[in-house]
Amino acid sequence: MSAAVAQASQARPRAASAAGRRTSIRGGFVVNGRFLAQRTTGVQRYAREMLRELDAALAAEGERAVLLAPKPLKDRPSLAAFDVRETPFSGHLWEQVVLPWAADGPLVNFCNLAPLARKEQVVCIHDANVFVAPESYSRAFVAYYRALLPYVARRSCQVATVSKTSASLICERVGVAPGKLSVAYNGHEHALGWRAEASILFSSLPQARPYVLTIGSSAKHKNISLIAGLAGRLDQIGFDLRIVGGGAAIFADQGAQTDAANVHRHAGASDDDLAALLRGAACLAFPSLVEGFGLPVIEAMALGCPVIASDIPIMREVCAGAALLASPTDRAAWDAAFAAIAGSEGLRDRLRGAGFERVGHFRWSETAEVYDDLIKRL
Repeated sequence: MSAAVAQASQARPRAASAAGRRTSIRGGFVVNGRFLAQRTTGVQRYAREMLRELDAALAAEGERAVLLAPKPLKDRPSLAAFDVRETPFSGHLWEQVVLPWAADGPLVNFCNLAPLARKEQVVCIHDANVFVAPESYSRAFVAYYRALLPYVARRSCQVATVSKTSASLICERVGVAPGKLSVAYNGHEHALGWRAEASILFSSLPQARPYVLTIGSSAKHKNISLIAGLAGRLDQIGFDLRIVGGGAAIFADQGAQTDAANVHRHAGASDDDLAALLRGAACLAFPSLVEGFGLPVIEAMALGCPVIASDIPIMREVCAGAALLASPTDRAAWDAAFAAIAGSEGLRDRLRGAGFERVGHFRWSETAEVYDDLIKRL
């Protein structure tokens, strides 16, 4: 990593505790609420958690801000310090035309894109995947994002991203100046609110055997096909395989296909279902070829699920020794990792303990402090 990129990837020091969090947040800004009209994946989860944290900080300080969203808003959040305003239209038209006209203060954008017409804004660009893994997405999506991301980054006063690894790639491929980029990690606390006991998943599909869980879309960079291809081997060592996730319009569908009897799919799993699946799994298998952060890994650790992840830079950054790592192109390495998990309760316990310790480094409250600083710079 170059010295310039290393400078870009320096995150703010972590607060000692949530109780020590600063409450000097300034109101008067506007949040881009387009994510409230979208299906919740990792990017939208990030936006929702940041909205919740900023709302709590503003309320504690007696400040107010504005949330602008497309109309009609089906999922209206309960907020104490945000005035929610709905405006007509939706999608890219709303974001590029309506939003900059309706926003009467500095703008905060959590989901990769932002209006080209605004400069007094901060935007979170989660990854550079359209540049480094374009085969995972539809041609239209790649063309649109490749065209807009550099201009959005250049126009915006401040740019954030979700990891040091992502910061390096964004500097290199999107062209963001190192001094303009801040690291604002994902957090884990939301997973602690999921209620495994509320899930009815196993009442309709009983848990007959121990299982490996994998979570991801059908995008090629998620590499789910590697794990699906090991279903037979998992069966031999006594494991089922449960796959959570499905396709989306932006992805070029290259999902795993297998008719093995020990494979179960959960395309529409709720958060409570995820809690039940993670708490019951022998391990989470996360074989991605590239990621901006890899939120399911932290969610698994928060809920006491051992993790096997890809041996790639972002997973080394996020896991930091709290997971087994295996090359995402080496089936034998994954086979060996699964065998190790199956054969050692001590290993599973060690990984659980390391995971619980590791998630303490990723807190939404601390990420909100980064945005507090960025908003004050606008």
